[in-house]
Amino acid sequence: MRDYFYGYPRPDGQVGIRNHVLMLSGTLYANPTCERVAHLVQNTVPIVHPLGRCQIAPDLAQTFRTLVGHGKNPNAGAVIVVDHFKEQGCTAEEIAHEVAATGKPVEVVNIRREGGAVSALAKAVRLAVDMNRRITGQQRERVSLSRLVYGFNCGTSDVTSGLAHNRCVGWVVDRVIEAGGRALGAETTEMMGGEDLIRQRAKTPEIAAKLLGMIERMEKRILACGVDMRGSQPTGDNIAGGLSTIEEKSLGAMQKWGSKPIVGVVEYAEPIGPEPGLWLMDTPGHGGESITGIAAAGAQVMSFSTGGGHTINHPLMITMRLTGNRQSWEQMHETMEVDVSDMFEGTSLEEAGRRLLDEVLDLCDGKMTKAEAMREFNGFAINRCGPSV
Repeated sequence: MRDYFYGYPRPDGQVGIRNHVLMLSGTLYANPTCERVAHLVQNTVPIVHPLGRCQIAPDLAQTFRTLVGHGKNPNAGAVIVVDHFKEQGCTAEEIAHEVAATGKPVEVVNIRREGGAVSALAKAVRLAVDMNRRITGQQRERVSLSRLVYGFNCGTSDVTSGLAHNRCVGWVVDRVIEAGGRALGAETTEMMGGEDLIRQRAKTPEIAAKLLGMIERMEKRILACGVDMRGSQPTGDNIAGGLSTIEEKSLGAMQKWGSKPIVGVVEYAEPIGPEPGLWLMDTPGHGGESITGIAAAGAQVMSFSTGGGHTINHPLMITMRLTGNRQSWEQMHETMEVDVSDMFEGTSLEEAGRRLLDEVLDLCDGKMTKAEAMREFNGFAINRCGPSV
């Protein structure tokens, strides 16, 4: 097994597998400027969202943490933070100050201070062109697989998920960890029903207690709204795919964890620690919100396993899709990378897992996903402190 990839070492010790200029919107009203720059300047990626203003303190803090995490993600070689005016606790200057600790180039554009959208756009374009010229001279270097943070998630699950593609992801998780790397999963709602496995897999009782507490907290938040989560999980497409209960869905989803101990648990969009192993994050099952939290924690690449097929693609964290459902592959192969449906015809887990790992390493080396080639950026959504299920 190849135990290395070719990436861009960063001053803070992280390694990027892309070298983009990130146009990071601090607030809803800065979104058009970020999108226009990304349209005009090659190698520039926008992150836009509807938040950053008029949020209660916990929500604003979570928005800030998520945006900072994306600025720090090693796939961004340089960052331009765009702000409309000023929201104390989440200003462009505050975001840029945190991101600058990585040592990468960071600039701020304030639309009001520049005299309006036209002047701000002109400044941002000039900065993006200059930053691209600065960072595109960097060369990829061979680095150990131990430098990888491998994210994993799933969506549109069906009966094939826990039997095929999720097991392949778990196989790759084990290989990354054995090489000294870290793997990061999430989806707290899809752990319900698997509490006994969590107790068995946690490295310490404290880790188990923290994770079980997150599950309990999630369910209480949902019940406080006067509804039972089991009215929305499994989802309609899960049910159409043959899943009957949240417990059945959870046990299939947890196949992605592989076999190694859980070494740490973090809150939404928090950075994970340096210890190699399996890490888990508190996120809802909503795919966009979940993968956004994982990207904010520093994952360079993600495997998104899907039974029914999917088009999800994070703007910055490379997102490849795989399925074990032959019908879904035939219908959705234009937006997915790996088909492991031959596991139902006798192909071994190791053979299918190696196919997935080879694709992951090729992506780390610079190969594009299909969604990247199409510039399909549809996987960024910041979780709110109110319940998402």
